[in-house]
Amino acid sequence: MDETEPPPPPQTPSLFPLLSQPSLSPQPPNPNNEWLNNPSFSIDLSIINRTLPTPPEQPQPESESESEEEKTTSARPRYELVESSASDHDSNSQGNRTTKKKKKKRKRKEVLSQRNSTVHAKEYYFDSNADRDNLAFGSLYRMDVARYKLYNSRKTSGLYHFLSNQYISSLRGDNDVDALDNNLRSGGRYWSPKYTIMEHHKNFKRIRIPAPEKPLRTLVTDFIPLSDESSSSESLSWSAVVEESWEDEVLRKTREFNKLTRESPHDEKVWLAFAEFQDKVSNMQTHKGARVQTLEKKISILEKATELNPDSEQLLLSLMNAYRSRDSTDLLISRWEKILVQNSGSYKLWREFLLVLQGEFSWFKVSEMRKMYANAIRALFGSCNKQFRQAEKSATAAVRDPSIVQLELCLVDTFTSLCRFEWQAGYQELATSLFQAEIEYSLFCPSLLLTEQSKHRLFEYFWNSNGARVGEEGALGWATWLEKEEEQRKTIIKEELSSKADEGGWTGWSEPLSKTQEFKEADEEPTLGDVDENTSDGPETDDVAQEDDTDALLKMLGIDAAAEANGEVKDPTAWNRWSKEELARDADQWLPLRAASDDAENDEHLLRVILFEDVSDCLFSINSEEARQSLVSQFIDFFGGRLPQWISTNSSSWIERSLSLESLPFMILEDLNREHGVLTRDWNGQMGTSLEHLLGTSDAISMQTNMMKFLRNASLLFLSVLPQNYKLEEAILVAEELTNTQMNASNSHITPCRALAKNLIKSNRQDVLLCGVYARREAVFGNIDHARKVFDMALLSIEGLPPREIQTKASILYLWYAEVELAHGTPSSEESASRAIHILSCFGCGAKYSPYRCQPSSLQQLRARQGFKELIRISRSAWAHGIIDDHSTALICSAALFEDLTSGWSAAVDIFDQAFTMVLPERRRKSCHLELLFNYYINMLWKHSSELRPSKLWDYIVKGLQVYPFSTFLYGALVKSGCLHSSPNKLRWILDDYCHREPSVVVWLVSLAFELSRGGTKHRVRALLERGLENEKLRNSVILWRCYIAYECDITCNLSAARKVYFRAIHACPWSKKLWLDGFLKLSSVLSPKELSDLQEVMRDKEINLRTDIYEILLQDEMES
Repeated sequence: MDETEPPPPPQTPSLFPLLSQPSLSPQPPNPNNEWLNNPSFSIDLSIINRTLPTPPEQPQPESESESEEEKTTSARPRYELVESSASDHDSNSQGNRTTKKKKKKRKRKEVLSQRNSTVHAKEYYFDSNADRDNLAFGSLYRMDVARYKLYNSRKTSGLYHFLSNQYISSLRGDNDVDALDNNLRSGGRYWSPKYTIMEHHKNFKRIRIPAPEKPLRTLVTDFIPLSDESSSSESLSWSAVVEESWEDEVLRKTREFNKLTRESPHDEKVWLAFAEFQDKVSNMQTHKGARVQTLEKKISILEKATELNPDSEQLLLSLMNAYRSRDSTDLLISRWEKILVQNSGSYKLWREFLLVLQGEFSWFKVSEMRKMYANAIRALFGSCNKQFRQAEKSATAAVRDPSIVQLELCLVDTFTSLCRFEWQAGYQELATSLFQAEIEYSLFCPSLLLTEQSKHRLFEYFWNSNGARVGEEGALGWATWLEKEEEQRKTIIKEELSSKADEGGWTGWSEPLSKTQEFKEADEEPTLGDVDENTSDGPETDDVAQEDDTDALLKMLGIDAAAEANGEVKDPTAWNRWSKEELARDADQWLPLRAASDDAENDEHLLRVILFEDVSDCLFSINSEEARQSLVSQFIDFFGGRLPQWISTNSSSWIERSLSLESLPFMILEDLNREHGVLTRDWNGQMGTSLEHLLGTSDAISMQTNMMKFLRNASLLFLSVLPQNYKLEEAILVAEELTNTQMNASNSHITPCRALAKNLIKSNRQDVLLCGVYARREAVFGNIDHARKVFDMALLSIEGLPPREIQTKASILYLWYAEVELAHGTPSSEESASRAIHILSCFGCGAKYSPYRCQPSSLQQLRARQGFKELIRISRSAWAHGIIDDHSTALICSAALFEDLTSGWSAAVDIFDQAFTMVLPERRRKSCHLELLFNYYINMLWKHSSELRPSKLWDYIVKGLQVYPFSTFLYGALVKSGCLHSSPNKLRWILDDYCHREPSVVVWLVSLAFELSRGGTKHRVRALLERGLENEKLRNSVILWRCYIAYECDITCNLSAARKVYFRAIHACPWSKKLWLDGFLKLSSVLSPKELSDLQEVMRDKEINLRTDIYEILLQDEMES
């Protein structure tokens, strides 16, 4: 055994299997090259031979001379250098230059041919340039992008019938792009037109590696070894690789979906996936007829699915969207009505139906939409009453039923959408009256056992009276007004009885006053003949004289009434002034008038009088506390109040509100302005434009002042229904500040809401949170000493409250006090930090609060830390059951802030992470409290951004956006972090990814604000807006269309492009009066007077409320001249 010769070592296959391999005899290893025997240089290269395709063999006659030349070249490699241009001393002559270029090309071709036809005996090279492409491709590779190569060109025989021989030969070529061959450069890339055509061909076969039917299931604790390359390559057999064309894939997936629908017919996800696959098939169709057939197939699939699952809202919505692509508007509406009759209590179906109707330009009219909204409200209210009656529990338990509460919240959202629609269509008085009527009907109804019909009749009496309504001066509420009316009626009856009792004795017979009055009127009435003779021609002659006077007046002004009736106003600037006057009247005339007022007697103001018949169809009763708070919050937000966030950004109410935006609300505008400030400060480039400046503010100061007064009066009345609601109290004080600041700007240094806050505190001294809200407003205006006094007073008096109120209010009050102290001091201020530690230590220890004298000792801090841990442990069980409120979130924030000030930010991060692990992800997604807690978490991390790795803060923000993809706060934090730690292109890529993943108006507004602030190119901004408006969900967004028109008019100054966008916009959103008037304001120079006149006629046809006649503008101009 020892004398036998060892077997020869296996011959290592070549790295280039496409080239011919020379037969070399094995040589003994050189001791100087022992490092080549390292195991890292030994690899089983059979994998490459298996995976790389082999070119088709083409037999060619080989001559003896060619074979001899190959042998000599293989035995002795040649290395030739290309001559440099510096050695050429005859470079001045033009002939030498041309010959030199020819020599260079010839030499380069020879080197490339040698590289392709020879294999060097040398098995390794020294890469002096350190090109990573050489390491990636295993050879000298000078291309930036890999070449596209066909897989197993022998088996794709159908491709050879599709392509010519010359085309195939160009695909097989292994030339390099650096050879400057234009044909190879255009056809050698995988995105070239040739490969694009080939990829879209139905018969082109693609590789598919199917997954194992029964994957191995291993436990988490099992050890998973790393598989060797040889074993993995052997396990991958060619039998598992399947080649199939597009038609084969369609047939295979159709069989799979048919099998799945038969096995699980009640699984709506399978049916939806089957329908979505038909969309993919339709996109591959080139002919219109084939696409129509695919659509019919999709409709038949969804019809079968809805038959088996009639209660699935998602399947019904998919079916109606498919019908919308095929059917006419009238047929589509009839189909919708049939479905809504069967599913009258579905909020999703009603909402989608109303959105479809608003976007149908040919069908749209304000009166028709008003009827549909009334039908939706009645249907949802009827379904809610039905569920309430069917509840077998008590009345209080039925009110707390989650299904009833959710349906009432949807009912409030539908009502708010109706008010927003009326406001945007120009009927501001009706929208205000609808809110007033519903709030009086639901929140201030008398405590009487009345049916809905009796309640309606009683409310009609209140509405037609002269009693003040919600928001007006002296409003008391329906119930209080009714009590006072009853007291007055009883007083009058008593007075009448007492007066009759005082009368005594017989006074004789006397005729009643009403009867004698009738006789007198009968005597004074003229006869029928007298009326015919004397008064028949009177009114007609007066009307004729009045018409003559009007015509003469118009002729004196240069206006021919007969000609202008069939013509149009020829001055385009008149239409511009008309639109400005229309906007000014909209800003002034938003409060309804009373029928008994002097202004209502004029015919012009009759539309501003809202009768009971105008609001009676939209009245409904709500019983749950959540629905009442939602109605109040949406009322305050509707009229521009500054209310803290009360709903999650993932809720349907927030999403629908963002879709119906006409202008930027305060909550979104604040985040976008903060983003604009960061972009213009941190990136020193061309000063961009903010989104607020692009849209402008059309609301007048008088409108804002009157609206803040209206909100203050209404919110003060709400306190009788929702007592000790600190969010409502903050909205009241902010509204008072805005009212007084706009009226008296000189006294803005004094807190404007001080008098009102003191009156509210006097009326309810046990409301300690009201003291905290007032102290925070004092701190905002710089009165920190006064704020400390108010906080100390509130915390010292909190011990007198019941134990339950102490637990719910103390955490919020302590947190507010600590935040005020930290916000007042500088980041390096020790006094503010020590004051905040003292406040939080009192809260954590559970001891009685004492005003600040010195920093607490380490023992007090240790007791506070242990106290916070115990309080968090107690609240853990409540969080596990889904009971999350303001008190518990304030407790987590207080504990984290205490750890941040004493131990560092890492301990605070641990507290937040433990809190989020106590809640399920789905519950976290729907909770507003947890969203606010996460925002507080991001703010704390941002304060320590200099100590954190940029990637860590970035990861936290990205994780938050996965849970809350519609949060403007998180998008602002993303942009702020991207400004410091990433490039603009990376930030654009991330925002674009969110636009594709979760398309919403918020994402597009943030992206648009980013591009405008950075001074992005017009092509990029246009592409961003076009992609947003092509989306099915966002094509009816008024604010995106207004941004597009304003950008083309004000930034690019391309009025012709703005004109095209304007016509598209009014076709997609025909209900928005502001959108219609944007064309009159900004495009009067490119729109002809005839077009402007026609646009006004279309507005009247769509029943948009117009308050100004164009002839008023002409008369005003003539009088001024």
